[in-house]
Amino acid sequence: MQCVVTGGNVKVLGKALHSLSRIGDELYVEPQEDGLALRSVNSSRSAYACFLFAPLFFSRYSIPSGLNFRCKMAIKSVLTVFRSLATLEKTVEKCHISLDEQKDRLTFTLHCKHGLLKTHNLSYQDSESLEAVFDKDNCANVFRAQPRVLVDTVVHFTTSLEEVTVTVSDERMWVRNYVEDDAERSKAMLTELCLAADEFDHFAVKSHNSITFCLKEFRGLLLFAESTGLPVSMYLDEPGSPVVLSVTDSVLEGNFVLATLSDDHSLHKSNRGADAEQPQPPDDFMNDDMDAYLIAMDTSVAPGPSTAGPPTSSLATCRKPPAPNYRTRTYSEEEENGEEDPGRPPDKKFRSLFFGSVLPPSPQMSTQPVTTQEVLASDSEDETEAE
Repeated sequence: MQCVVTGGNVKVLGKALHSLSRIGDELYVEPQEDGLALRSVNSSRSAYACFLFAPLFFSRYSIPSGLNFRCKMAIKSVLTVFRSLATLEKTVEKCHISLDEQKDRLTFTLHCKHGLLKTHNLSYQDSESLEAVFDKDNCANVFRAQPRVLVDTVVHFTTSLEEVTVTVSDERMWVRNYVEDDAERSKAMLTELCLAADEFDHFAVKSHNSITFCLKEFRGLLLFAESTGLPVSMYLDEPGSPVVLSVTDSVLEGNFVLATLSDDHSLHKSNRGADAEQPQPPDDFMNDDMDAYLIAMDTSVAPGPSTAGPPTSSLATCRKPPAPNYRTRTYSEEEENGEEDPGRPPDKKFRSLFFGSVLPPSPQMSTQPVTTQEVLASDSEDETEAE
């Protein structure tokens, strides 16, 4: 594989890599006949991004016929090549990308001014093809706007904000910060902006919906779109369906697929049906391994009446779709392997990825020592009176 990027396209390639770093920690590289594909996905599989650079994007693009090569590498190592984008634009004349399959090296050679060469030999690992299944053409609502409109909108939200909620009507779009149902709204800061339909280049609404998705990945796409001046297209459907953000040019295409929060009503019904088929003890998942613990959190119901299990957040549905079948299979496998000693407390604590705090192994753990002392004292007195 031989790829040569010249002129201002070097900065465009660097911007794309910086945008992908907002998604995940690994970069997936796949040279194809229709161009070079760069992809990334986050650890929870709730955000996916892909850039496809057409052969016309490169001054030279050649791959062997029938090449079936896919690899992944740490995205931080690639960012060292394109660390300072302002310096690249001023000093780098062209970037040469070559593949050495014998040494398992992907080489980036920067041809700078005054005959200076900078060579970066990056190691990689073989990987399977990484692709997200989505159909943006069948989405009910489609919008397209200039990047400056969306950048001026999200700039009003704090950098620590994780999710935003987008609500659409026939002539308006509202963007506000997401506040959880159990939060005290009197103490929470609410920020909402309204965009009229004439601020968009294309505004088509067939279904009035309200969706919630992560803001960090959205900003990553805006970072690329603002530097290139490409309009941003947004395809969204009902809550729970992914939202697709896209930028398109004659020589490149970028798609960001982000998970959205499911509707609370449909989520409550599906979980109630799953619980009716296989009721679970309230504390079983606290004694399980980390994977089963996270699955149990994903299939828990945030709103509604109090339950015997520990409190969970509706944010879990954004991170990972519910998997009741896998959860049921996990418990059945543990029952076949053997029963745990009910008198022995678990030896480990789990850190909640959604609350950032250490959860106790059991809700009764804080009261168990006091109860045990009272019982022991009562038994001792009874034995003394009997003697």
